[in-house]
Amino acid sequence: MTLSIGIAGIAGRMGRLLVEEVEAAGASLAGGLRRGDDPRPLFEASEVVIDFTHAHSAARHAALAAETGRGLVLGTSGLSAEDEAAVADAAERAPIVYAANFAPGVNLVIALAERLAAALPAEHYDAEILEMHHRQKVDAPSGTAIAIGRAVARGRGTTLEEAGRESGRDGHTGPRRTGSIGFAALRGGQVVGEHTLLFAAGAEHIALTHRSFDRRAYATGAVRAALWLKGRPPGLYSMRDVLGLA
Repeated sequence: MTLSIGIAGIAGRMGRLLVEEVEAAGASLAGGLRRGDDPRPLFEASEVVIDFTHAHSAARHAALAAETGRGLVLGTSGLSAEDEAAVADAAERAPIVYAANFAPGVNLVIALAERLAAALPAEHYDAEILEMHHRQKVDAPSGTAIAIGRAVARGRGTTLEEAGRESGRDGHTGPRRTGSIGFAALRGGQVVGEHTLLFAAGAEHIALTHRSFDRRAYATGAVRAALWLKGRPPGLYSMRDVLGLA
């Protein structure tokens, strides 16, 4: 049976790509949500809604997924801790795939980041994450950079909050704190997305890099996640689940 997919933000750059990928996947387009529209009719008409809109809409869309029993693929970045808690609460009543990045390659990098961090002790290997995006991006560090940082912390048996984030270094900052995770964000031009994880020790450096050249990779991954959600029970899933990496 064909899956009915709705697209929040259908008029945007990602929305137009998602329409093409829904068609290419053999699914049906239930409709789209534009700025100012009431989102409820879209959720009622869809089996799964893909949302790449704005952080301030995430909690409301997750709540609608829970109310209507529809699936939600959430790719919006810049969510606050309160927004993420609202999404997790909604996932108790609806199946939700929430990811900082839907490109398969990025999610493999995140999985590798955790494994590398487990093998490279913080006492000897400093972890630094460098990312660059287009000049219009409004949040920093990017959601993908934070996801990589969380994977590094998880591999070392801690959390990003406990390990500590170092970013925006300026002036006399003192020596680097052992075990902390550094972030540097570059913005310029029309770069789709570049992320490098660097483990730096006294005798060696190890770098893991992913570059996105086309936003279509995100759209393809999001539609793949929507298809995967069909028939799933309520829960908060990630692209690691979709790709069989969990």
